[in-house]
Amino acid sequence: MNRVLNKAGEYDYDFKNDIFFFKVKDREYSHSIELHNLVIDFDKEDFIVGLQIFDASTIFNLSKENLRQVQHFEMQSNVNQGRIQVNLSFNLKIRNRQVSYNPIIFEKIEDKIPNSELSCVA
Repeated sequence: MNRVLNKAGEYDYDFKNDIFFFKVKDREYSHSIELHNLVIDFDKEDFIVGLQIFDASTIFNLSKENLRQVQHFEMQSNVNQGRIQVNLSFNLKIRNRQVSYNPIIFEKIEDKIPNSELSCVA
């Protein structure tokens, strides 16, 4: 059985370093794992509570200027039998038009992380 967490979140974009940050509000970070261009933060209960995406403009295939325009962000994550799936959903304005992006990140992990689900909106 999966453990489930539904929480509010917050996000930020570091334009200079091209890093997109997302974190769950009111959950304390405990430890992280690094995977390619990602750092995934976990709390002491092993729920995903943070995500840093390095080279975000390349990963999302968007300009850095566009990433400054993110207006809404959602993250849903699932840890299941050594695999992490993170579904992202965000809106931004490009040339006065609202555009939605829904990238999905899949990663296999070696760490023994219990199965869990997270749904978070910022």
